[in-house]
Amino acid sequence: MPKPPNSSLTRRRVLGSAAAALPLLLVRPALAQEREVSIGYLGLADDPLYAERRGYAGVRLRQRVRPLDGVKLALRGARVLGRALGVGFALDERLVADSESAAAAGREMRDGGALAVLADLPDEALAALADALGGAGLVIDLRSPAMRWRAERCPQGLLHAAPSRAMRAEALAQYLRKRSWESVLMLVGRHPDDGPDAAAARGAIAKFGLDLADERAFELTGDPTRREQSNVALLTGGVSYDVVWLIDNDGEYGRYVPFATYHPRPVVGSEGLRPVAWHWTFERYGAPQLNRRFERRVGRVMGEDDWVGWAGLRSLLQSVQDTGATAPETVAERLLAEEFRVDLYKGIPGSYRPWNGQLRQPILLATHDAVTAVAPLEGYEHQRNVLDTLGLDLPEVQCR
Repeated sequence: MPKPPNSSLTRRRVLGSAAAALPLLLVRPALAQEREVSIGYLGLADDPLYAERRGYAGVRLRQRVRPLDGVKLALRGARVLGRALGVGFALDERLVADSESAAAAGREMRDGGALAVLADLPDEALAALADALGGAGLVIDLRSPAMRWRAERCPQGLLHAAPSRAMRAEALAQYLRKRSWESVLMLVGRHPDDGPDAAAARGAIAKFGLDLADERAFELTGDPTRREQSNVALLTGGVSYDVVWLIDNDGEYGRYVPFATYHPRPVVGSEGLRPVAWHWTFERYGAPQLNRRFERRVGRVMGEDDWVGWAGLRSLLQSVQDTGATAPETVAERLLAEEFRVDLYKGIPGSYRPWNGQLRQPILLATHDAVTAVAPLEGYEHQRNVLDTLGLDLPEVQCR
């Protein structure tokens, strides 16, 4: 008997059949009655990550969006895949109040036969969900860049479509090394994510043989006694460097850094050249077609969050196509198979690392209106998969 709905949840169901770009299949005769295959989407109802962000004088700062529009784009149009299997894919979309409700909703989705749960959750809620499922069920994380999920705690059944902090930092470090910008001045803010991002940047700087000339903390303040922490020219003076690596997840201070440093130097990181999962100006590997499809359907350009949602569901549907199955165990096994590949429209096909569930993927290095390079850069090689030059490789993780 179906469980009664949880009063702390809001639920919508979005019917469709997935991923317009999947290759054509040999279609078997359609069944008289399609069997519904549910795919869960789980987020927080009042998630502060998606609150409107304003800076001084009401300036709108860089905005995060739910990955749901990307998920729906991947779901839309898989009529061929659905007909071939005699199924209809349904998105079970739930926004919950807190971590406890997320755990309860995830269990309900799994027990109701969901193929997978697409998790758009902060780390504490993701941990509650993973604990509640106990490895019985498939969860695709659309959000967390945290290294602990990739290095120390790798719950069974938890995969990550979002790139890790290390992947982004190492993509930048590859580019700096390639350009011989080897001496780095790092500027770090006070946002809760700035510290972990700085740790990833330090690791990437060391891994690729760069030199950390200095690391300095900034603060946006009008206090005249703290001018050296707020004035960009003062903060970036008194040291020699080739490039400024800015870490500012808040975004209010960082927008003043380019073209204001003491020495005329490029800025990378949170401003200037940024490592991103996706960019609306990418012009290769079918990306323009994907961007146009998204913009026609949603009415805005496709951003990183949208792409991660699309990629997470696309990889799931690719596994369904490969196996011809909708059993969660079969689909999960295929996703982690060494031969699994999914076209992510970024050139090199993606796949999941069996040792920590991370989706291998290229990282785009982009300004506000152009993609400058795609990492891994030419010349970087790996014995197993060139994408393993970005992020934690097998010898670097404690979980197996």
